[in-house]
Formats: sequence, C-alpha cells, structure tokens
Amino acid sequence: MLSRPDEHGKYGIYGGKFAPEVLMSALEELEEAFNDISNDKSFKEELDLLLRTYAGRPTPLYFAKNLSETYGGAKIYLKREDLVHGGAHKLNNTLGQCLLAKHMGKKRIIAETGAGQHGVATAMAAAVLELECEVYMGTEDIERQKLNVFRMELLGAKVNPVDSGSKTLKDAINESMRDWVTNVEDTYYLIGSVVGPHPYPLMVREFQRIIGKETREQILDAEGRLPDTIIACVGGGSNAMGIFYDFLEKEQVELIGVEAAGKGLESGEHGASICAGTEGVLHGMYSKLLQDKHGQIKQSYSFAPGLDYPGVGPELAYLAQSGRVKMVSATDEETLNAFEILSRKEGIIPALESAHAVHYAIEEAKRKGEESLIVVNLSGRGDKDIFLVEKVLG
Repeated sequence: MLSRPDEHGKYGIYGGKFAPEVLMSALEELEEAFNDISNDKSFKEELDLLLRTYAGRPTPLYFAKNLSETYGGAKIYLKREDLVHGGAHKLNNTLGQCLLAKHMGKKRIIAETGAGQHGVATAMAAAVLELECEVYMGTEDIERQKLNVFRMELLGAKVNPVDSGSKTLKDAINESMRDWVTNVEDTYYLIGSVVGPHPYPLMVREFQRIIGKETREQILDAEGRLPDTIIACVGGGSNAMGIFYDFLEKEQVELIGVEAAGKGLESGEHGASICAGTEGVLHGMYSKLLQDKHGQIKQSYSFAPGLDYPGVGPELAYLAQSGRVKMVSATDEETLNAFEILSRKEGIIPALESAHAVHYAIEEAKRKGEESLIVVNLSGRGDKDIFLVEKVLG
C-alpha cells in the first residue's frame, strides 16, 4: 500500500496546509518547483553526483554478526546512515532541498535543529552550494549539543539561540517560521523531517527514499530475499519514512517505528506522539501530537535530542493508523543499554536516537528464531552524544 497525498496534501485525515495566508503563495511556489524538478533529468543527475561524491552514498548494509549471535541468532543488519558525510541521514534531504532552493533562485537558507544533525547537514549543503545559512536552535539543545553548534559555525552558518517555551526543537521551528514569514521573497525554509505543511512531508520523504532503495537492493544481494522486519527510530519520522517507503507494498515485511518513551509513557515525560498522543494541528500539519485537553502543546522529553519533538509526520501517522507500520517505544534506560551494547559488541557508537531502534531490534531477535532477518536503520553516529552519555553514566 503505497501512500500518496491527495491534492490537498493529506494522507487520510492527516497532513494538509495549515499556514498563514502570507505563506500560502510560497508553499504553492515550492510545490510547483518540486513537481518541476521531480521530472528534471539534469536536477536528478546533479543531486545523484552530490550524493555519491560528496555525501558518500551508497552506505553499506552491515551484518552485525556479534550482536546476532549474542541475542538468539536472528540475523541483524545495520543500514549504515551513520557513515553519511556529517554523521547522519540528514544530508540526503538537505542536499536535495538546497539544490531545489538554488533552482528557485533563493539565496538564503534557514533551518531549525534539535540534536544539531539537521543543522550541521544544512550548513554543509549550503556551504557546498554557496548559499547563506542561518539555523535556529533552542538554548536547551545548544547546551546539550555544543559540538554540533561549533560545527555549524565552523561551516559558516549563523546559529540563532531560541530561549522561549521549552527551549527545544518545537520552539526553534516556531522561530524559523516567523523568519520565513518576514523574509519569504529571498529565503528558503529547509525543514529537516517529514513534518510541516504540504509539500514538505512529501519532499523530505522523497529525498530520504534513497535509504530504502539501497537497502532493498543490498539485502537481496546479501540474503537473496527481503527482510522479515525493518526497524527505525521515530521523532518527526524522516529516517523511518526513508527506509520504510520502498517496502510498503511488500506486506510480508514488518515495519516498526520506535518512539522515545523517555522516563516512561506513564510518567508523561516522553516524546511518543503516536503511542500516546492525540490528533491536532502543529506547525502547518494535522497529525498526532502531544497536547493537553485544551489543545495546548505539551513539553515533550527524550534524552535523545532529535526525538523530543511533540508531533510526528502525517504520512507516518496515517501508516500507523492503517496498521501498516507498528509503533512501539523505548525508554531512556533501555536506549542507553542498547547504546553500550552496540558500542561493545560491534565497535559502532550509535546516535542515541538510533539506539532506540537498536534496543527494539535486540528484543525482536530474542523473540524470533535463527531464520529471521532484521534490518535496523542506524540513522546517525554517536559522537554528538558522547558527553551527554558520559554525564548520565556518571
């Protein structure tokens, strides 16, 4: 069941364009430009060249032999998005959108970031394509991700601290949208996940689909068949939609998204929008959100900064509602344990976000027999989280 938005940008009841009037023409211009480049051979060739020679694609599909043998014998493969230039899957999308912005004649790129990886990837893409770049980041995240802040500044981007609200990703997005409204003529707003008003969820998914396309070819080469299960962490949902999409029509492949349970779903301190959220409007889309009975957005939490967004992409909300994607969650404690296990068993230090998926893969491997094939989207590397983990471990 391939999911496609209707003419209003909706996936079932989710999605749409909930934006101020001043941005509607900009969104229409963006949709038209995206439709144009989708059929433009020269654009595709230029992006493909950047992905291969600059981003380092294709990324390998790695058989985690030690992990597999330790936890029951089910074969666990890791899609190594942590090896993309910059350390995460984010560059797939930022190269695509920056190239689109350049084709639209935009000179200035703005973006928001939580964990900092999208900010770094935006700064990299803007630098290589000679575009001005500003990134909005909550002061709470700036404190947690000092290394990525320095990387962005080193790459030539201006980092704007956001001190309002929860001082995290939600508030950084709010400030980015205010900037876009004010400077819509020359500015391109580069959203980092499959969220926001249409056509952003569609665009980001299309730029991230390369993950699933490669995975499908690589697992067939390695095993001669498709995997039984694909697992990815879910914040906004870009790495999950990136690897899931090209398997949607293969009903025999189970697709599992892992949200941040934080300190436990019952504690209220989590980032599990699908597992524990309700429907509402946020940042231009109708989706599953963390909100109170009055529709006020709750403060989300995860010690993985990229997963503490209080909403999720509309396409993923639709796929979860339909039952095609199974949504689960992992706590901080479970995630930290998986972070240490992968580091010691395979010599790979994962991002805390990705470690949520690693935890669930280990649990799946225990439940399933030796004949089972599991693929984990290892969406990022853990360099950015080293000091945070050190602090938590004490």
